[in-house]
Amino acid sequence: MQLSIRHETRYSYTAPLAYTIQQLHLTPRVEAQQHVLSWNLSMPGHVHAYTDAYRNLSHMLTLDTPHQSLKIVASGMVETTCPVKGRMPNGDSLSPLIYTVSTRLTEPTPGILELAAACLPDGNARTGHLMALAEHIFGAVTYQSGATAVTSTASEALALGQGVCQDHAHLFLACCHAHGIPARYVSGYIDPETSGHAASHAWVDAWVVDKDYTGWVSIDVTHARLMTDAYCRLAVGRDYDAAAPIRGVRRGGGTESLSVDVQIVPQ
Repeated sequence: MQLSIRHETRYSYTAPLAYTIQQLHLTPRVEAQQHVLSWNLSMPGHVHAYTDAYRNLSHMLTLDTPHQSLKIVASGMVETTCPVKGRMPNGDSLSPLIYTVSTRLTEPTPGILELAAACLPDGNARTGHLMALAEHIFGAVTYQSGATAVTSTASEALALGQGVCQDHAHLFLACCHAHGIPARYVSGYIDPETSGHAASHAWVDAWVVDKDYTGWVSIDVTHARLMTDAYCRLAVGRDYDAAAPIRGVRRGGGTESLSVDVQIVPQ
């Protein structure tokens, strides 16, 4: 499949800013199941390209002249193939054990430990058990846009019973980490298919130990399914903070308004 992607982010402020710095994960990862045919980033200011600690293609944007708005556009075409049974070739030189470390967003609480024990008996890391965990989370935390914020933790989403894709991903990671199972956060895009609504998306990779395979399997917790060729991967990390498409700080500006428009069209 070929996915035509356009992701526009606009910031506007009630007062001028003196300084903005943004870390961008807006370039698709180099991976076996996806190939970038064309890609372009458009934005003002100074842009420095680098590869971060998780091998993500990243950019640092700095804007040090007075401004009262900021527009960032990522666009291009990505060719994807469907990984068999969601299995991802491990071309990464990093040990999967670095993805067993909990973060502020994925810290296990008594409720999470109870959920992990119920869905992952004896810390079983087989694909079937991990899919059962995804299905349970899908049922326990109803998708509700605006119910949580990017600062919300896995335990807060579980207690609320509502959340979005990043909450589903964080809760899955927290359960895996409670049993020492490597699991990592994935940010990217998904073909909206018949829903007509496109947006950035978040899912997970988990390190499975099946009879015929040991390695990463990519699971979309929000849809309780394995990753297919309808997905484009931007970044991986321990949580949202590490893999967010855009994350930064500013000086001045008063009140901020944010608008995001994502268009994904399969070719």
